[in-house]
Amino acid sequence: MINWNFNPEIFNLFGLSIKYYGLIYVMGFIITFFYLDYLRKKQKIELSKEQIYDLIFYSIIGAVLGARIFEVLFWEPRYYFNNLLEIFAVWNGGMSFHGGLTGFFISLYLFSKKNRFSLLKLADILIIPGAFALALGRIGNFLNLELYGTITNVSWCVNFQNVQGCRHPYQLYESLKSFIVFFILIILNKKEYRQGYLFLLGVLLLNIGRFILDFWKDDLHYFGLTIGQYLSLVFIIIIGYILLKYYKKRKI
Repeated sequence: MINWNFNPEIFNLFGLSIKYYGLIYVMGFIITFFYLDYLRKKQKIELSKEQIYDLIFYSIIGAVLGARIFEVLFWEPRYYFNNLLEIFAVWNGGMSFHGGLTGFFISLYLFSKKNRFSLLKLADILIIPGAFALALGRIGNFLNLELYGTITNVSWCVNFQNVQGCRHPYQLYESLKSFIVFFILIILNKKEYRQGYLFLLGVLLLNIGRFILDFWKDDLHYFGLTIGQYLSLVFIIIIGYILLKYYKKRKI
């Protein structure tokens, strides 16, 4: 049993709470920038430094906007529509994985179209640091005291402050899942595949893991499954179909 009485706030600036949660997300985008800049210097990606800055900007806007919209519409609509200003308080937490993924992909599409760059190639490159950033983000959820697991008596259960019962550290399960997907993609990236394969496989694995782990998440269930599981099933079915239909062979 672990007693977790962590203070998620780093400091308060004129009433604005600066939390580790937000800092970790910023770290994820910084790491992504350095990864892309490394590929640029090694001439493995045909983007200028200015284009990389633009890409990071597009990604931030797309991921944050998509994650927040899904959170408001699918997870906590009653709360947010009764507290409209809280919709903009992203530093307090509340970011949907599926919304962030959708917004991120839309931002990649817009960037690739503007810069005449292959969307699938870009997606293959970014899924690797993306999985790493997701793993960091779930650690941020743990530090932010949100997304609890179900009550349990396992030896590693966590007592979160102001939360009843000892809980599965669902956030850390999710983080470990994303780290595993990250390392799988690193290994697979050493070989050549058709464009889009790494991205689709990465998203598929992330959603399979999400579907499984949500059985240990303290969330509302509808006919036995959470909203996250239903959304994961949609992603799994669509991506599974695309992989089976268009990516049976490994050759480019």
